[in-house]
Amino acid sequence: MSQAVLRDMTADDMPAVMALEQELFPEDAWTPEMFASEFAESPSRRRYLVAEITGQDQRPGLIGYAGMLFTGGSEADVLTLAVHPVHWGNGVGTALLLALIDEAVQRDCTEVFLEVRKDNPRARDLYRRHGFAEIGVRRGYYQPAGVDAIVMRKDL
Repeated sequence: MSQAVLRDMTADDMPAVMALEQELFPEDAWTPEMFASEFAESPSRRRYLVAEITGQDQRPGLIGYAGMLFTGGSEADVLTLAVHPVHWGNGVGTALLLALIDEAVQRDCTEVFLEVRKDNPRARDLYRRHGFAEIGVRRGYYQPAGVDAIVMRKDL
């Protein structure tokens, strides 16, 4: 039996992260430079996790990742969350999201924000199931496609 385990993202994860990023977000994928910039930030301001599949029946492999920004005040922002489509519906996205929310609670944040593509109902449903409310729209936020972002917020 295999299961997903979470751990901190490292630079060694970048090839697998970039491959998944390109697969899931071909029009507006983060670039390697964007991820490098994120890693250059102080760990007190950022947290990135990966989900790996482990077990006797499989080789370890990265199946998801997520990241959060801590503002230094009462707010935190989910910056990214992705799960390989083969593992959708298996709780990996929930595990990543809840781990980030737990980190925000530990850092005394009182609210978490995020943006999600308007045309991504699966992600919007995930966030709603975990207490996020849609509070606004950022028109044309995702480029180059010009897709709107739905701004969501969760009180902790």
